Amino acid sequence: MSNHTLLGVLTIILGILVMVFPLFSVFTVSVLAGLGVLFLGIWLLSLGFGAWAQNKGLGVAYLILGIIAIIIGLGLFGNVLALSFLASLWLYFGGFFLIIGGIMGFIARDATIHKGSNALLVIMGILYIILGTYALNPLYLAIIIGISLVIDGIALLFVNPIEIAEPVE
Repeated sequence: MSNHTLLGVLTIILGILVMVFPLFSVFTVSVLAGLGVLFLGIWLLSLGFGAWAQNKGLGVAYLILGIIAIIIGLGLFGNVLALSFLASLWLYFGGFFLIIGGIMGFIARDATIHKGSNALLVIMGILYIILGTYALNPLYLAIIIGISLVIDGIALLFVNPIEIAEPVE
């Protein structure tokens, strides 16, 4: 069994587990995300103290970003509703950017193939916004994450990511 096949099977299993245990899964993700942002804040603080001697402006910027990251990390740690809100906000922003990009592509490009890809961007943007509405509920967020993992796992079973990354000559 190759690495991408094993990774695909594990991703499918993880996706199913996320859907079977939605609240535990979203809680775990919120704890991990909170820890990640908290460690990022500590790292930014250390960069701020290190840069202070050479450039006070850069040191202050790092310190401010570090403090903000620590506050967000502590607020996100184990807070399922905060994670749901941030995931929803992320999907809204992504959806709006996809819609705007698709509309701009309609205006800027003339080829028929580009019109189809731009229409797909607009449709995906609308789907992102719809998913953003559902992601406000932690149960639906877990289902969205689980389905995404299962789809990615299935894709890993049939597609070798190394073949995609290699340039075609």
